Amino acid sequence: MIKIEAIVRTSRFEAVKDALTQIGIQGITVSEVKGCGKQKGAVEHYRGSEYEIILHPKVKIEIVTVKDNMDKIIAAIEYGARTGEIGDGKIFVSEIIEAVQVRTGQRGVGVL
Repeated sequence: MIKIEAIVRTSRFEAVKDALTQIGIQGITVSEVKGCGKQKGAVEHYRGSEYEIILHPKVKIEIVTVKDNMDKIIAAIEYGARTGEIGDGKIFVSEIIEAVQVRTGQRGVGVL
């Protein structure tokens, strides 16, 4: 099993979700997060005052699946999230050692 974590622009979340739905992915976890990378901060103006925004709002999508689905899920996320500008996001893949369904105690791939 693997876990795919994607950090994408909030404005691209619906496109990513639609791309994942089209390939049959239903089980996702979504969180609102803030962060920065190469995008760095930006200067904003509010009521005549200038202030710097260091952390940008993003959406974090988490999917736990079997390794065979990895390439198609990554491709779907890239397709939905890409604008070609700095700040499009990142995708991380890690191995999952074990999964346990709390209600039944079932373990392993059957939990997915």
